[in-house]
Amino acid sequence: MSVIDLTAVRAVVFDTDGVVTDTARVHAAAWKHVLDAFLRGRSDPFDIRGDYVRHVDGRPRLDGLRTFLASRGIELPEGAPDDEPGAPTVHGLGLAKDRYFVEQVEKYGVAAFPSTVALLHELRRRGARTAAVSASMHGRTLVGSAGVMYLFDLLVDGNDAALMNLAGKPDPALFLEAARRLSLPAGRVAVVDSALPGLEAGRKGGFGLVVALDRAGQAPEADVVVRDLGELAVRGRVLPLST
Repeated sequence: MSVIDLTAVRAVVFDTDGVVTDTARVHAAAWKHVLDAFLRGRSDPFDIRGDYVRHVDGRPRLDGLRTFLASRGIELPEGAPDDEPGAPTVHGLGLAKDRYFVEQVEKYGVAAFPSTVALLHELRRRGARTAAVSASMHGRTLVGSAGVMYLFDLLVDGNDAALMNLAGKPDPALFLEAARRLSLPAGRVAVVDSALPGLEAGRKGGFGLVVALDRAGQAPEADVVVRDLGELAVRGRVLPLST
């Protein structure tokens, strides 16, 4: 069994979508809903297992869209944040995806993965600090809706990235900001992510341990690769008994 050793790292930073909250599939479905309509007559339909994983997953919304469009050789005007959702611009398609995603979340709710919740409880029982990171503007809302905000010392999401002008993954800026707020160097922090850009960000950022949650069988590069976080054990530090 793979191990998180708390003598080597003092905190663990978790990506949210697909790691903490079961929302990656909702993001993927929202992109397919919007892009299939746009691509009709232009290109092949959006493929969740291929296009979403390779080009969109883990990236800020508009960055992922730009990367996908470039992969199909499609050029669109950027447009503006006040474009009509669904307009043939980068902002228009991004807004349509966001609207559909929010509708689905409001309709069906958000759940946290039980094995992730169990790991978070064990980390905190042993005295590790924990943080959540999301490229999404909805990161804080989604974690709160899943009822697991209490398991994190802090959260950094797309709103922080916009406010602080932090680059999106695969740049490590979001993870490094979480480490800064934890008052720890990156080498003393572990990163857990399920998306290839996030795992690349963990490696680039010099984090002490990079754990790949490989639900999709992508065979990513990481220090530890698991199919479920229930495959991870924790050893090391335990909080002293209170007197």
